[in-house]
Amino acid sequence: MRAWIDGDLLSDPTGPAVPVVDHGFTVGDGVFEAIKVVDGLPFALERHLARLQRSAAGLGLPEVDLDAVRRGVRATVEGQDLPLGRVRITVTGGPAPLGSGRGDHPPTIVVVAAPMDPAAPTTTVATVPWPRNERGATAGLKTTSYAENVIALAEAKRRGATEAVFANLQGHLCEGTGSNVFYVVDGELRTPTLASGCLAGVTRALILEWYGGREVDEPLEVVAAASEIFLASTTRDVQGVSRWDGVELEAPGPVTRDALATWRRREPELLGL
Repeated sequence: MRAWIDGDLLSDPTGPAVPVVDHGFTVGDGVFEAIKVVDGLPFALERHLARLQRSAAGLGLPEVDLDAVRRGVRATVEGQDLPLGRVRITVTGGPAPLGSGRGDHPPTIVVVAAPMDPAAPTTTVATVPWPRNERGATAGLKTTSYAENVIALAEAKRRGATEAVFANLQGHLCEGTGSNVFYVVDGELRTPTLASGCLAGVTRALILEWYGGREVDEPLEVVAAASEIFLASTTRDVQGVSRWDGVELEAPGPVTRDALATWRRREPELLGL
């Protein structure tokens, strides 16, 4: 693992580096991106940086110095043997008073790169009772405030699943803790719209662009009629769901396999620094 903070590559990536008064640490005032690395090359870097900038703007943070971020990515990825890895970019409000108000320091930029294990071909899902607020101030933003996801994922694991999925306040299917949901009904591949409050996933967008599918908001119960379901994310790519709340599903099903084959064929197009 290698870590870079505000222009400096750390000699000890596991040692203390961020001030205890950093607003990202004290109140979760920050945004982040997780980017897959394949054979030492980040995947869809520019798409992730564009979303990082959108998230920062939505949180009211200053414009992110993307050239600095690119330098951080290069510094942490180069020199490592990363046949499969992950880059984590975090931008916080910087040092600030101990409260919700921001200080006058510039943002903190952190880039970390480390190896990553391949995702399993299938996963299991549990629906959790807490809704996503599609009308909230941070809806659709990739912020570091992940306590809701931590609680939901712990509940899913308690019930023998590996991912938790939320409905939104309208009772419509929304998203997982770190994934977008695709499902097949009557042979049609569907996924919730961004108006549902789900994250505008990079993998989600590429699946729709490369493979196709219909964006639609439907009650959570629609998944009970799905012939197959898969999750999409940076670390999962296309991952079939073999069980949802105790209901067994074919995984990976034919549409899932076809979408994954398309993904593998097109993926090299977006590898590079």
